[in-house]
Amino acid sequence: MIVLDTHIWIWWVHGSDRLISAQLDIIQSNETGVIGISAISIWEIAKLVENERLELPVSLEKWLDQALKYPAIQVIELTPAIAIESTRLPGEFHRDPADQIIVATARIMKCKLITSDEKILNYPHVKTVG
Repeated sequence: MIVLDTHIWIWWVHGSDRLISAQLDIIQSNETGVIGISAISIWEIAKLVENERLELPVSLEKWLDQALKYPAIQVIELTPAIAIESTRLPGEFHRDPADQIIVATARIMKCKLITSDEKILNYPHVKTVG
């Protein structure tokens, strides 16, 4: 399994050129066959739309319905273990709760996190591809 950060999921669905080739290669050649999306990413996208920071080509409901049907996509629910891990991340990590949950998800699932977020890429306690 790999986990996609929220922006990577959006870029992948939209075919954005902001997705670098290393990220796209890992998504397309994902040997485990499962692409994890943290449940918090669904909330994050809804908040971006609500705050007019993201414009989707279709309604939010339709976009999510389509994006969640992409091959190998699996929503990873917010479990008690992930919630607890997000509050106990080792070392220094920033205070964004969505990022904390996404990082905790990758750590609990013991998998790579695909991101372009410099704060996450510089965090040594999670395996990332960026």
